[in-house]
Amino acid sequence: MRISLKWLRELVDVAISPEELAETLTMAGFEVEEIEDRRPWASGVVLGKIIACEQHPNADKLRVCQVDVGSSEALNIVCGAPNARADIYVPVAVVGTYLSTIDLKIKPAKLRGVPSEGMICSLAELGLSKESAGIHIFELENPELGSDIRPLLGLDDVILDLTATANRADALSMVGVAREVAALTGASLRIPEANGVAIEGKESPGLAVEISEPQGCPIYIGTAIEGVKIGASPAWLQQRLQAAGVRPINNVVDVTNYILLEWGQPLHAFDRDRLQSFTGTQDISIGVRFAKTGESFKTLDGQNRNLQAQNLLITASDKPVALAGVMGGEDTEVHEGTQNLVLEAAIFDQATIRRSARAQGLRSEASIRYERGVNQAALATACNRAVALILELAGGTATVQKTASSGEDLSFSRSLELRLDRVNLVLGQLKRGETGGSKYLEPEEVKNILTALGCEVVPTEKERVWNVTVPPYRYRDLEREIDLIEEVARLHGYDNFCDTLPSKTEPGYLSPEYAAIRNVRSAFRAAGLTELMHYSLVKTEGENQVVLANPLFVEYSALRTEMLSGLIDAFGYNLEQGNGALNGFEVGRIFWKDGDAMKEADAVAGIIGGDPTVWKWQQGGRDRPLTWFEAKGVLESAFQELGLSVEYQSDSSNTRLHPGRTAALSLNGKHLGVFGQLHPQLQQQKDLPEQVYVFQLDLAVLLSQLGRSNDLTRKFAGYSSFPASDRDIAFFAPVEVPVVEMQSAMKKAAGSLLDSVELFDEYRGDNVPAGQRSLAFRLIYRAGDRTLSETDVEPAQQKVRDVLVEKFGVSLRS
Repeated sequence: MRISLKWLRELVDVAISPEELAETLTMAGFEVEEIEDRRPWASGVVLGKIIACEQHPNADKLRVCQVDVGSSEALNIVCGAPNARADIYVPVAVVGTYLSTIDLKIKPAKLRGVPSEGMICSLAELGLSKESAGIHIFELENPELGSDIRPLLGLDDVILDLTATANRADALSMVGVAREVAALTGASLRIPEANGVAIEGKESPGLAVEISEPQGCPIYIGTAIEGVKIGASPAWLQQRLQAAGVRPINNVVDVTNYILLEWGQPLHAFDRDRLQSFTGTQDISIGVRFAKTGESFKTLDGQNRNLQAQNLLITASDKPVALAGVMGGEDTEVHEGTQNLVLEAAIFDQATIRRSARAQGLRSEASIRYERGVNQAALATACNRAVALILELAGGTATVQKTASSGEDLSFSRSLELRLDRVNLVLGQLKRGETGGSKYLEPEEVKNILTALGCEVVPTEKERVWNVTVPPYRYRDLEREIDLIEEVARLHGYDNFCDTLPSKTEPGYLSPEYAAIRNVRSAFRAAGLTELMHYSLVKTEGENQVVLANPLFVEYSALRTEMLSGLIDAFGYNLEQGNGALNGFEVGRIFWKDGDAMKEADAVAGIIGGDPTVWKWQQGGRDRPLTWFEAKGVLESAFQELGLSVEYQSDSSNTRLHPGRTAALSLNGKHLGVFGQLHPQLQQQKDLPEQVYVFQLDLAVLLSQLGRSNDLTRKFAGYSSFPASDRDIAFFAPVEVPVVEMQSAMKKAAGSLLDSVELFDEYRGDNVPAGQRSLAFRLIYRAGDRTLSETDVEPAQQKVRDVLVEKFGVSLRS
């Protein structure tokens, strides 16, 4: 909220500088994000009067003005504003003035041969508007020429941009901030009073108020005002609204906005004649209810709103005229011809307004305050003050005031027990310095702090225990003893307590599970994949999805059951943006329903595709699709980095993957996940390159294997200094026999001397029996203590031949 220091000083005696006040508020929990000092904007600009204005002799669009600024001689100033004329009062920047908002220092000059001794200013040049059609003209009585124009334009002010926490709804008003400043500084407080407003009660069309939803609206006050005259607000009111970032509209609407800023109480004014025309009746019945199916109406921003069941409405004769606590309707707004009003002052439920505003994607200054909670005890005060200001600025007569309430006990008082020993136990010792005194807060100190906050502190029969009555404006915030302790700490100053750590401290460390997850991420990044992150929220499409009860958008209405869809969409989006193939991976969580139970698990998923070569000049500029083995090699490099031995088995159960180029992955007999090429139909549907590969792995299975060792540091084995002996073996094998099974059988048959088995050739075609393929493997034998001889290697190699023939029925070629 933007706080005008000039306005604040009318409510509380602030003697400290703006910088000191900002520091005090920030240390008390109200962050001051910016200090906007307006005083330098027009330093040196004075009030002048144009006593003569003539056409420039050498320029059609310039005028030569004689300007009286209270000195002995009039200034000769060349001006290009179209509204410059004689006998008007204007702001004049004399020679030597620096206009900081446009970074201009005024110097004597000649414009088209005519000397100019200053500049007549517009509001844009003084920093009060973005654009101006011409110079600013003052409407003044008995002006003092040569006087400082800053008080006339509200530029003798400093604005503090203050951010309050969500629990401090009272700080969204000038009165609330004034109370806080008074408590922090000990200054005198002057709360504006609402003088008694006389309700004439003369004959006029009837006004009734009825609340159909008492939980959504516990109190509603409607006041009828007749004979108002709509016009511009006085300068002081406009300046205060502008300082707070609110655009002045007219005297009635400006009063409602002024009370919103002063008391934090939203108000709304209806045009009574438009209400009568809209409802077709002279007697107006104001109601509060939830929207019905199919209802709609147009809000003040010109948008036609399709209402939902959670939208709380203000109605006139059961017809919607406003979104309660959010925004009024266009059909009943106050306009230039308005003569009669109905002023709304109400309390709405926090959660109800939050849901209503979110359902329409609409947030206003009113809804922000209702969502946080307004001071119910000040409702009548704010309403009466608004009525009094309207009568003062717009004239008219208050004729009828009707109040409806839920009938519940609306007491805003709460008493809490506060123990001094508990205060000191939670807050700890003080930094007393050389002044001495107790190391802990004394009873009188705690009592004074709470009294300054508006609390009533009464001792109880128990020693060092008080009964604290919370003021109405802090009713929503101070609910427990710990809340009072927090207030004591805030006002005494967090920086005045000793910085102490627990007696036993331990250095921080990563848990084994999190360290393993880091290793997984690092391995996939090392394999050349970019780490990605997607929302867990997706569209509702499957039967086993976990669907949200109150989604923000249709696109985010359910939780994802798998991660491949998001990766495929991201891959296609990058291609559309001309960024090339996106080879990436993601570590995330998936969710699904198993019957009535809801389950979740962590997974690792990735996508690989595109041309693996950097330059394409050897390919005539054409892309070369990534092969299945190249994509598998990327995945294998990540597994190798993690020290995992993963097995691949043919799989065709996933309908989104190519049935002949998909593998089910397993780790130590446990199902790990799936890896394969996208199905050609899906590839064409998404307009993706020819061969794109995806994988999704169960993170829990990966972590269980990585967590078998208490130490995640990589273990290295000694390297043999003796040469290896290699043997090649080739044979015809049935196509359906997986290579991984043959490799496993060869390793088991050859024993410990076999160091590795590698497939280096596969051939299908001429001279190969139908239903078979030609495979060639290289077997590397090695011992750590000697050079192997033929008598060592041949028996092991023969066992390999035998097991291949017996177990898989291969036809040996070598």
